Amino acid sequence: MQIKILGSAAGGGFPQWNCACRNCAGLRAGSLHASPRLQTQLAFSPDGVVWFLLGASPDLRSQILACPELAPSSGEATGTPIGGVFLSSADVDSLSGLLHLREFQSFFVFSTPSLQKIVQTENRIFDVLLRAEPPVQWQALSPGGRLACRFGEDPSAPPTFICSPIALGGSFPDYLSHELRRALPAQESVIALRFEQSGKSFFFAPSLPAFLDGTFWSDDELDSTGRSHKTAREMGHVPLSGREGLLAQFPPDAAARKILIHVNNTNPILDENSPEFRAVREAGFEVASDGMEFTL
Repeated sequence: MQIKILGSAAGGGFPQWNCACRNCAGLRAGSLHASPRLQTQLAFSPDGVVWFLLGASPDLRSQILACPELAPSSGEATGTPIGGVFLSSADVDSLSGLLHLREFQSFFVFSTPSLQKIVQTENRIFDVLLRAEPPVQWQALSPGGRLACRFGEDPSAPPTFICSPIALGGSFPDYLSHELRRALPAQESVIALRFEQSGKSFFFAPSLPAFLDGTFWSDDELDSTGRSHKTAREMGHVPLSGREGLLAQFPPDAAARKILIHVNNTNPILDENSPEFRAVREAGFEVASDGMEFTL
């Protein structure tokens, strides 16, 4: 199974359009040893031909254009190797990119029934996905269940891969009406996804109750840069530094490959000349960048 990181930044990307923090200003000026990053987006392929998107970020169009594997086959008037999109929540950063896929193209959307209802009844703008022939098709994901995905027409054939949705708790986005938020089952609001193929698996959990990611270096990072008075932990993120930070929770010599993703534009680890970046590397971590890929 192939996995590609199409975007590795937190919401707003890097540089963020309205931010003049040290990182964003330095990147624009060319004085910071860093690379621009789009918002977090992953894609995987079980066979190197058909690809699936994990979420649909606001940057999705640019991310697809930057990935040769996601381009239409030469000689075809229209088409895409993208077979479907797996949605883990109804957050704007998770599903707004669906609008980039509205160009009369059929594909599957995998989500809980609640997420499908939100997209189809609460946001009529997504009706543009119905213009394809056949229209975009929805496949229900049931937390605690297992979905066998097969390529081909033979229902008796072994599955190409298996997806297991897992309820993570949390809540539905604030943009929903109060009536709909009360009516929808909470266990369908945010899910993680486990994908299995040929004895190997990977776990995609972009919205854990306490994010284990690379968003912030310190707990007071946003306050110190003037961006917000909220701490990292108040926003649900475990900072990287400190005695109880993420780096301290994993031994440097652990065999697993540890890659930090969803990096906020204010995080000093984006500067590859910074002591924070060196500390991350010495702790055995890598910092995700757009275009990274892995094979399981």
